[in-house]
Order: sequence, then structure tokens, then C-alpha cells
Amino acid sequence: MAASATLSLCSLFATHCKISQNLQTPSNNVSFLSLSSSSSSHKLSSSSSRPTFPLLTKSAEAESAVVVEAEFQASEPEAKPDDTEPAALQVVETPSSPKREQLFGVVMIGGRQYIVIPGRYIYTQRLKGANVNDKIVLNKVLLVGTKTTTYIGKPVVTNAAVHAVVEEQGLNDKVVVFKYKKKKNYRRNIGHRQPNTRIRITGITGYQDYPAVTLES
Repeated sequence: MAASATLSLCSLFATHCKISQNLQTPSNNVSFLSLSSSSSSHKLSSSSSRPTFPLLTKSAEAESAVVVEAEFQASEPEAKPDDTEPAALQVVETPSSPKREQLFGVVMIGGRQYIVIPGRYIYTQRLKGANVNDKIVLNKVLLVGTKTTTYIGKPVVTNAAVHAVVEEQGLNDKVVVFKYKKKKNYRRNIGHRQPNTRIRITGITGYQDYPAVTLES
């Protein structure tokens, strides 16, 4: 009897324990649900508390950037003009060299006439006795001309002279002289180079006292 009583008590106790566990589980679930709901509400509240920004298009972004730059420039302090005035610039005028008068002349050398201009050089026939860098004076000046007046010699311009410097004593290009006689078997091929002198004209002087012919404009 005692054994059967103990078994019955144990079975009753086991069933009571099962019932109590079943009763406790819903409370746990409810608590879990309450916790989850509170956490979700907390998340919603936290998410709702964050500030929301509207989406901006590219044009709106560009306009906002322009507005920000304008505000930044307006906030910059204006540069104050310096009270010190710049020193006056000193302008130094360099004396300009006087322009050379445009001048030309016609001179006779060895039976030939040459047009000469100061600063330029000409090739003439060989001048005997003239060495390189020698200064020479040509007196047979037939004509001297400027922009406005002309001095015509009869036959030469009195007291006019052309000054020049000998630069080189050389030879002209080769000239071939070929002689031929038909039916005589006669042929001669001869080359020749005429000697010349290069002179550079430095100036024309002495023509001012000669009577001039004014050119009508």
C-alpha cells in the first residue's frame, strides 16, 4: 500500500510540474513579445527622431553650391586699400639716333657708271694699288639725289666725293672662250676670270654747295 501511495504521489507531482511549466511558458512568451515590441518601438522612435533630408537633383545641388560660395565670399573681409601710394615711375628717354637721310649717287669708275648708296657695297673693276681695308675717295660724281632735291653734274658735281672702303680683291665668275674654224681642225677652249674689287660705300659729301634742282611734288 505504501509503495502504491508513493507512486501515486510521484505521478501527481510530475503532472503538477508539467502543468506549472505550461503555465509559465506563456508568460515568458508574453515578456519576449513585450520586449520585442518595446525594442521595435524604440527603433521606430530612434529612426523617427533622425532628421530627414529631401533628395536634391543635380541642378538643385549646383544652385546650392553657388549659394554657399556666394555666402562664403560675402563673409570674407574686404581688402582695405593701402594708404601708401606707389612711387612715381621714372621714365628715362634715351636719345634716339637721327635717321640717316636717304641718299644715292652715280659715280664713274674706270669708264663705267655705278649707282652707290651709303651702307651698301658694289663690285667694280680691279682698282690698282688698293689693298684690303684701304679708304678711297671717288671724285667723279655725276649725280647726287635725295628725297626732295637732285644735284646734276655738268659733267660732274663740283666738290662732291664718294667715300668707300676696300673689302675684297677677287675674281669674277669664269667665262669660257671657245674658238673654232671649220674644215681646219682648229678648236681652242680658253677660260677667263676678270679681276674685280668689292668696295663698301661709307658716305657722300661735298654736294651741298652745288646748285640743286628741286623736284616738284
